[in-house]
Amino acid sequence: MPSTPTAPAPSEASTALRICPLCEATCGLTLTLDGVKVTGARGDRDDVFSQGFICPKGAAFGEVDADPDRLRTPLVRVDGALREATWDEAFDAIAARIRPLIEEYGPQAVGVALGNPNVHTMAGALYPPLLLGALRTRNLFTASTLDQMPKHVSSGLLFGDPLAIPVPDLDRTDHLLMLGANPLDSNGSLCTAPDFPGRLRALRRRGGTLTVVDPRRTRTARLADRHVAIRPGADALLLAALVHTLFAEDLTDLGRLAEHVEGVDDVRAAVRDFTPEAVAAACDLDADTIRAVARELAAAPTAAVYGRMGSSTVAHGTLANWLVDVLNVLTGNLDRPGGALFPLSATAPAPRPAGPGKGFALGRWSSRVSGHPEAKGELPMAALAEEIDTPGEGRIRALIAIAANPVLSAPDGDRLDRALGSLDLMVSVDPYLNETSRHADVVLPPPPPSQSAHFDFAFNAFAVRNQARYSPPAVPLEEGRMDECEIHARLILAVSGMHGAPPEAVDELAVERTLAKAVADPHSPLFEADPKTQARLLWGRTGPERRLDLMLRLGPYDLILEDLKQAPHGYDLGPLRPRLPQLLKTRSGRVELLPAPIAADLPRLRRALTEPPAPLVLVGRRHLRSNNSWLHNVPALNGGSNRCTLQVHPEDATRLGLDDGKPARITGDGGSLEVPVEVTEAVRQGVVSLPHGWGHDRPGTRLGVAEARPGVNVNQLLDGSRLDPLSGTAVLNGFPVELTPLT
Repeated sequence: MPSTPTAPAPSEASTALRICPLCEATCGLTLTLDGVKVTGARGDRDDVFSQGFICPKGAAFGEVDADPDRLRTPLVRVDGALREATWDEAFDAIAARIRPLIEEYGPQAVGVALGNPNVHTMAGALYPPLLLGALRTRNLFTASTLDQMPKHVSSGLLFGDPLAIPVPDLDRTDHLLMLGANPLDSNGSLCTAPDFPGRLRALRRRGGTLTVVDPRRTRTARLADRHVAIRPGADALLLAALVHTLFAEDLTDLGRLAEHVEGVDDVRAAVRDFTPEAVAAACDLDADTIRAVARELAAAPTAAVYGRMGSSTVAHGTLANWLVDVLNVLTGNLDRPGGALFPLSATAPAPRPAGPGKGFALGRWSSRVSGHPEAKGELPMAALAEEIDTPGEGRIRALIAIAANPVLSAPDGDRLDRALGSLDLMVSVDPYLNETSRHADVVLPPPPPSQSAHFDFAFNAFAVRNQARYSPPAVPLEEGRMDECEIHARLILAVSGMHGAPPEAVDELAVERTLAKAVADPHSPLFEADPKTQARLLWGRTGPERRLDLMLRLGPYDLILEDLKQAPHGYDLGPLRPRLPQLLKTRSGRVELLPAPIAADLPRLRRALTEPPAPLVLVGRRHLRSNNSWLHNVPALNGGSNRCTLQVHPEDATRLGLDDGKPARITGDGGSLEVPVEVTEAVRQGVVSLPHGWGHDRPGTRLGVAEARPGVNVNQLLDGSRLDPLSGTAVLNGFPVELTPLT
């Protein structure tokens, strides 16, 4: 049975503070409780970061928390059917089956798939690295290669650290150039900013300028001073032309960055062919507009360039993300207030002296079937199906999926669906029996978020203001449930041959290893300290709290967990500050502006200048009431504008004989879908838009609300062959489709 201590029971009517885990904005919530039931949620006005902001997702926290389709007990497959089991039975089944597989076929016979929700929980941040260490497998697949890996790769190559991601200083900038992002609906991504919409409006109120590059006239684009309706997938070409214009018109000014950057002249030569006139046709923009955008960027007192999903999940995603920071460097706006700055989270390692580092390498190993190079230790999620269903030595025979639903999120879900059914063993850590977890032999359900402690390890590293906030569980752990951190710890023990050991042993081992490194590191605050003494000083009721306390003690702000406990609305650590050259880990110790892998990929971008554009291409879209496939089972969030329709421009609809509200067949590399048409001028001509995360129509799931309005899986239009070669990221936007009416 669960052994994790629980929070004290609240009174019959009370409130509790909680950081919202439902998107990257991490807003502070005040929950209203009736006993142990969450009956309402409002923004926490005293939260140091969000200051009362709340979106429809946060307001629906109670419905998310109490969803009746959430699994309450483990499931174990017996005679082909999933049946309820005890926790001991579930972990016994894992331990009994996975060790023989590893012993017979080796550690590479096991794959691990990590979904987006992992970065929204403490357990998902603390334990997967330990699981991978226990398994010793290189077959790691995460949602990053369906989303943000191009940014990690470009940051790794430029700065030597794939986690060193500069974010726009939204509250102080005079000019924001935004590509492929719609934060009025997404609340931001790789830029953690509660009330992103309010911050953009404040930018304009103080006389600043917002330029949005997007093929759709999104809510964010409608707010902008300038909307540049680019052809999808051409972001890298536009950015290259902006860089070319800065050089051609002598508009570059690196300022204090000059002594910390190398390769400026190499970049000048590399973009020589990308004149505004040369890219205009491919971008479907006029050259004068391109020059105007470049001049406005250079003339602004401070400015930041920011790109997200629409410029990442395209054929030249890594090049586009690289060029975003090249522009920030060349205008002197990288690492300065009002520009793009590097956050410093409370759990980051304490700063070290500047100097050369180990650098960042790509392709240290490759996938077995197609030879895709690893990036940041990960293989493309698009390659998971072939790694399972292709016979031969090294085939993945067991999969551990944690908060992952790649049947909907990865290309060609039908193939992956079949492949998952062929595994010798599948374990899923998931609160739902969804399109992916329905294949599992063991399902381990974490408790609702109100019953879990929370600290944002990942998102604080992308936040527009340095701060730290900790939420203890709002209500006690329900009888029969197991804390998510304990689930992860017991899973690690089950796969490592230590099944039956107390779960606390996993946390204590992590603490021991961390302290051993810290006391031997001359740059650590605990250098030459006694590790046993330091271990005794750690504060916390649980192993995860002790680990968090240690990370805070080793961090840059002289904080301990007790400090956060005494500041329930958060601990403000101040605005972002310049951090170069200290954070650079490149071999030169400088910003390496034209890394070799980038230079090697530029000929592919040059070829795009003369490639004929497809007549019709597809882009995705975000909904404010959704976050991938997570929230479609929540009644308050499954409706209104959150609909699975195919947006088509009126002129395209007339040309193709399509009627608003009537069905059409859309076809891509991976298959065809039937979907209702929504005729709208929100998309430009030659572009159609279909949201992702839908397709809840497979048998064997338990998602009553989602199944009633299933929609279609847009990623089934892809066969997995379209990838950005540097990052292995699936091309989910800007790919060609055909469209025909259905009568």
